Amino acid sequence: MATSTCQLSLDSRRAPVAQRQRPWSQTPSSVGSNPTRGTQSNAGENVTAPRHDLVMHPVELRATARALHADLRSLSEVAHRLGLPRQTVASWIESPRGHEIQPAFRRLPCCDGNPQIEDEEAFAHLLGLYLGDGYLIAQKQSYLLRIYCDPKYPNLAAAAESSIDSVAPGKRKSTRTESGCLIVTARWRHWACLFPQHGPGMKHTRVIELSAWQRSIVQRNPKEFLRGLIHSDGCRVVNRVRRSTAAGERVHEYPRYFFTNNSDDILGLCGWALDLLEIPWRRNRWNCLSVARREGVRRLDEFVGPKS
Repeated sequence: MATSTCQLSLDSRRAPVAQRQRPWSQTPSSVGSNPTRGTQSNAGENVTAPRHDLVMHPVELRATARALHADLRSLSEVAHRLGLPRQTVASWIESPRGHEIQPAFRRLPCCDGNPQIEDEEAFAHLLGLYLGDGYLIAQKQSYLLRIYCDPKYPNLAAAAESSIDSVAPGKRKSTRTESGCLIVTARWRHWACLFPQHGPGMKHTRVIELSAWQRSIVQRNPKEFLRGLIHSDGCRVVNRVRRSTAAGERVHEYPRYFFTNNSDDILGLCGWALDLLEIPWRRNRWNCLSVARREGVRRLDEFVGPKS
């Protein structure tokens, strides 16, 4: 049985963020790692989204880009010189101060720390997507929400759009492909009120906790929350374990779910949601948890399933 989420939370507070991962470290060939020695995944079932390393660029680099552009250089030339995507440079030029504004000072007082959510199921799903593969960009008058999806699974992007429509009806949104990812974006001035976890730096370098009102919504809708988490940073695979016996080689196949995230806090939230549904899980690596027991996989198949 996995360590309780409460204990994980207490332990993680006793050490700096950089030290939280150490107790979970395992060697690549440890039992339960992904993949385990002698294990092969079915390519048709492996639905892990492609890795994309999102970094928080330093203020100095943004200032250099703006200075070069002010020197009558084109966006493409600036991007090529700095080795950055053109869209990234364009966003800095169009919103010169937005990236340096501390979002905590821009949450609207009308929400009073307790926003009114009409569609809680849609919000729980969107919260899982945001914690997995989403982030906010502070702009002059609003926030831009970005949810990254794998273009091989258009239904996931459609589900993200549907949740955005339910949580923020009538707000302008768009979908585009960039750097091998399908990005769903939406602008709204209240995004920081709904996602107070937003802040400078990558999520795994800072503490991620749910607000009391968010926690209540997830407790009432753990399935949608897990669906968002697994569809962003998780996968469903069919493991094949080959063993040599006196009668020849034998192959054992079984389905398994993984959720991978470098944030110890987000992993803890995933484990807590699984506990709410009494789904057995275990921590198989320092940045990954898995559901492999037959009854647990069957429960997840009911509301998560393979990506499409």
